Formats: sequence, C-alpha cells, structure tokens
Amino acid sequence: MNDAVPAHRPPSIRIEPAAGLSFPDLGEVWRHRELLQFLVWRDVKVRYKQTVLGAGWAVLQPLLTMIVFTVVFGRLAKVPSDGLPYPIFAFAGLLPWQMFAFALTESTNSLVASQAVITKVYFPRLIVPLASIAVAVVDFAVAFTVLVAMMAWYGVGLRPAVAFLPLFLGLTILTAIAAGLWLSALNARYRDVRYAVPFLTQIWLFLSPIAYPASLVPERFRWLYGLNPLAGPVEGFRWALLGSPAPQPAMMAVSASVVIGLLAAGLVYFRKTERTIADVI
Repeated sequence: MNDAVPAHRPPSIRIEPAAGLSFPDLGEVWRHRELLQFLVWRDVKVRYKQTVLGAGWAVLQPLLTMIVFTVVFGRLAKVPSDGLPYPIFAFAGLLPWQMFAFALTESTNSLVASQAVITKVYFPRLIVPLASIAVAVVDFAVAFTVLVAMMAWYGVGLRPAVAFLPLFLGLTILTAIAAGLWLSALNARYRDVRYAVPFLTQIWLFLSPIAYPASLVPERFRWLYGLNPLAGPVEGFRWALLGSPAPQPAMMAVSASVVIGLLAAGLVYFRKTERTIADVI
C-alpha cells in the first residue's frame, strides 16, 4: 500500500481576453509599474550605450534643426516669430515636437522590438509603448536645460503663465500616447506601418506651428487648425514659457478634444489588438 503524499501542485492561472470592446486594465498596469520602470531604464541605457555624446544627442538634434530653421525661415523667408528672437522661438517649438516625434517613432516599433518577451510571458502589453514614450520625456528634460539657458541669454524671464506649462506638456505626451497606441498596434499586424511613420512625422512637422506661429493662420480658420492635436499644446508651451500670444481658446479646445478622442479610441483599439498580439507579432 502506497502511503506517499502526492506532490503539491501550484494553482494554475488561466488568462483569457475580455469579451467585447473595452479599455485596458490601467490598474494592472499600475501593479506592474516596476516592470515599466525597468523597461524605461533599459531603453535609456541602450539609447546612449557606446556613444561619444551620450545624452548630448537629446540636445544636438533640436539645436541643429533650430539653426537650419533660423537660417531658412528666420533670415531668408522672414517668417514672423511673435516678437521673440527667432532662435528661441524655434527652439521652444522644437522641444515638444522632438519629444512627440521621438515618442511616436519608438512606440510604433516597440511591440515588434519586444516580440521575444511578448511571446513568452504575460504582462500588460500597454507597458511596452508607454516605456518608449517615457524615454522621450527623459530626452526632453535634458534638452529643456538648454532652453532655460537661452532664455537667460535673451533676457526672457519667467511669468505667472508658467504655471500652465505642465498642462501643455501633458497634452503633448497624451498626443504621443494616443498616436503611439494606434501605430504600435497597427505595426504589429502590418509591418509596413513603420516605413510610413517618417513620412508622417515630416508632414506633421510642417502642419504644426513649429517654424511659424499659429497667428499666420487666419483667425476664422484657427479653430479648424486646432484639429491638429499638437497646434494648441505647442502654442501654449511658447505662451507659458516665453510670453508669446496665448493660443486661441477655440483652437485649444478643439486640440484638447481631438487628443482625448484619439486617446480613448486608441486605448480601445490597443485592447482589442492585445488579445491576439502574441500570435500575429
């Protein structure tokens, strides 16, 4: 008679996708926040590993673009700059733009780049594009120190409107998250999406008030210009920090509404794609 005690088996957990359309479980993302922190730190180290300039690349890219814009648009085309010196006008617009463009590119490729992990272990897939976007925020913080130095050089002081700066930065980050969720999920299914992203960012750059002020757009059409979700945040960023004219309330409201709509739809679409992403990636 065998009196051996059967070996204890750990309980099994079965993970099934939610039925119907729904938002991702943000509480689950919060419970995995340490994984998010690890991925952000990993991506930061990989980005600057074995580079001579290191984090200086975060400054060099917008700085060189500012020089080109100053020569072409400021000196040759004589584009107005809302009464500000054109170099600081352009650099202040390029900082949120560079953050958005880098976040969009990296988040688009993030799921495909992490396929080795995604196909082996379960965790909230939303963490992957969020980590890529957080790296862009780190780059922005580095380059922002140069903008502060330029403000001191040109004698531009801080004003009470700077209290609104986090609001406009938040809208820019939310725009990057919204677009990144759509494109990362689409790129997991259709790999040619990543080839369209550079073209998209080039077009988006000139559709946004980076090299020129939104005041060049006729006032009666400015609310329509707000359909570009970056129009309001970029103009607001300059206003809060440099004292340029405040963005038109109608344009700001339209931009914010577009951001919220894109984000909500992006979360739902990402959740729908997440159910089968390990199979198609």
